[in-house]
Amino acid sequence: MKSARPAHRCTECGYASAKWVGRCPECQAWGSIQEFGAPAAALRAVSAGPVTAPARPIAQVELAGARAVPTGIEEFDRVLGGGLVPGAVLLVAGEPGVGKSTLLLEVAHRVAASNGPALVVSGEESAGQVRLRAERIGALHERLYLAAETELSAVLAHVEQVNPTLLILDSVQTVRSPAVDGTDGGASQVRAVAGALTAVAKSRGMTTILVGHVTKDGAIAGPRTLEHLVDVVVSFDGERHSTLRLVRATKNRFGPADEIGCFEIGDGGVVGVPDPSALFVSRRSAPVPGSCVTVTMEGSRPLLAEVQALVAGTGGGGSPRRAVSGLDAQRVAMVNAVVERRGGVKLAEADVFAASVGGVRIAEPAADLALALAIASAAKDRALPEGLVALGEVGLSGEIRRVGGAGRRLAEAARQGYKVALVPADAGAAPPGMRLIEVPDLGTAFYRLF
Repeated sequence: MKSARPAHRCTECGYASAKWVGRCPECQAWGSIQEFGAPAAALRAVSAGPVTAPARPIAQVELAGARAVPTGIEEFDRVLGGGLVPGAVLLVAGEPGVGKSTLLLEVAHRVAASNGPALVVSGEESAGQVRLRAERIGALHERLYLAAETELSAVLAHVEQVNPTLLILDSVQTVRSPAVDGTDGGASQVRAVAGALTAVAKSRGMTTILVGHVTKDGAIAGPRTLEHLVDVVVSFDGERHSTLRLVRATKNRFGPADEIGCFEIGDGGVVGVPDPSALFVSRRSAPVPGSCVTVTMEGSRPLLAEVQALVAGTGGGGSPRRAVSGLDAQRVAMVNAVVERRGGVKLAEADVFAASVGGVRIAEPAADLALALAIASAAKDRALPEGLVALGEVGLSGEIRRVGGAGRRLAEAARQGYKVALVPADAGAAPPGMRLIEVPDLGTAFYRLF
């Protein structure tokens, strides 16, 4: 008989291979193929066994255990779809020092004050360090428990002792399971720890929040199966030189997966910003060239955002530069070419710089028209009219296309005091107090404004 050949499996995505390869053909990860011994035998026929609960008509399934419980932090509840669901497992990821631990400590304090005991397990900081942060932001409560552990068995023992309604583990990469081989923070360890805590959370109806690290390119560190295990994946973004923090849900089994929450970090902790449009728009006494305001959609929330451009000469030598901040570089290059070819603005021998205001990242096509107007305004050194907002996607032939949610976008702009909107044809009715200027293409838009 032939001896059983060893099997190889990817630790990142689980891809199985008969032989070792340096790069996984499925997820393209390097060095993730490991030998796992002989392949498992074919599954035999499985007979029926006992069930955990009988099947019932879907209309008779109770909803009490699946309803979200608000945390009291409105911006965080907006992202989660209403609050924390009992038994749900959340993964919160972000760069170091962005404010994840501070926000989650405030969430634990709110839950302890209104819903039941909350347990915070820190694997990166000592209990004294977390206590100092809690005093600074005013998050002390008798039902808020704190522990510093790095062993999975110790974490489960604390859960048995405290019986919390909310467990926060900071972070999942610092906790290890002795029953699993692998380095601390490795793929096998992270998968085992997350799987064990997910099983405990489901069986006890305990909401669990896992804090995860991110890689250099901003992706969540660890195996991709970690994101499949949890119910909600939340990213915490923000620039170090800015006080603005954005919380986005990239996966949500209990609500929308495209909502955004805005926070401002300060000495008193992380505070929600219910009306963040003012943070993304500059306030000036008079209009300046190279600036245009648009309205972006983050989930169901319209946000005003300002796009700025600067066009300058190259100084007589060298190739022209193209620099982008807060915008999609490929989209800026396309709009730049359309402005020159269809709008008649000479940019081939000039440096073009484009950026967004306030640290917000704009990636949707609805900002194309505002970007084109900002570039043309900077090149002609002529400011756009005061109180103007622009909405529309720019095509390669120079046509202006409609965008989704135009009614809500224009209503938000009118609420913020803007009187004139440059929009594509058939954009809908104008809100009270606002005048719409419909333009079919980029050349018409430049003619109307310049």
